Amino acid sequence: MLETATSIPAVRAAVAAAKADGRKIGFVPTMGALHEGHLRLIDHCRDRSGFTVVSIFVNPTQFGPSEDFSRYPRTLDDDLRKCREAGADLVFTPTPAEVYPRGASATTFVEVPGLSQVLEGEIRTTHFRGVTTVVMALFNIVRPDLAVFGQKDYQQQLLIRRMVEDLHVGVEIATAPTVREPDGLAMSSRNRYLDPRQRQGAAVLHRALEAARRLVDGGERDADRVRQILRSTIESEVTAGLEYAVVADAETLAELGDIAPGRAAVALLAARFGTTRLIDNARLTE
Repeated sequence: MLETATSIPAVRAAVAAAKADGRKIGFVPTMGALHEGHLRLIDHCRDRSGFTVVSIFVNPTQFGPSEDFSRYPRTLDDDLRKCREAGADLVFTPTPAEVYPRGASATTFVEVPGLSQVLEGEIRTTHFRGVTTVVMALFNIVRPDLAVFGQKDYQQQLLIRRMVEDLHVGVEIATAPTVREPDGLAMSSRNRYLDPRQRQGAAVLHRALEAARRLVDGGERDADRVRQILRSTIESEVTAGLEYAVVADAETLAELGDIAPGRAAVALLAARFGTTRLIDNARLTE
């Protein structure tokens, strides 16, 4: 039976009871507007733990002044139904005041240098500071043994791993594969903002990643050539406004000149379709 909680003491009491029963605590942090991708994260978590906690919290500290915090979709009733059907045990739905008792602008922040300042961090300068801060707060509230993130937000899961390692946080981080629509578009809560023409055009991101992967699988090792394929594919789509297309080291996100054997590489993309900004990525080598 699904439990819900809005307060920190209620979450801690439920988690403590589960731990007293010898159950491993799994955690899936979300901002709600749940789709099939989120449900796969819950499935992944349930497979690896005995008590699954889902948080639904639209975090104000990860939105910039001109971003879509106020219009970010909030669908709590539907989200709770989906969590129940997915087999979650507890859903935590705090208010901003519960997470940030001194206010979001006055809170203590957690920041991962380097990784938080490139790609998404270069464009959205305070975004990752907000992400790492809220995830650390949620880890301290829920106290999970395992937390599951999606590969679609590749840079984010990399930052969380670095934060956990650097600060000796006793949480195992698992990354679940990106879940895609039939045409390859990565599932995202922001996809609902796309009009029909933009929705059709947005599939170009996956086509670009697949073209890059085929090139590398065929023996291409010049990262500039792979970047050119990524860019030209996306720029051929009239509804797409490319922001970046990079080929980077999969652990440091440093841009590569050569895709060397034995060095894991990842392609990362960001583009706008109208006012909707989408990201995607694919591992090119392991």
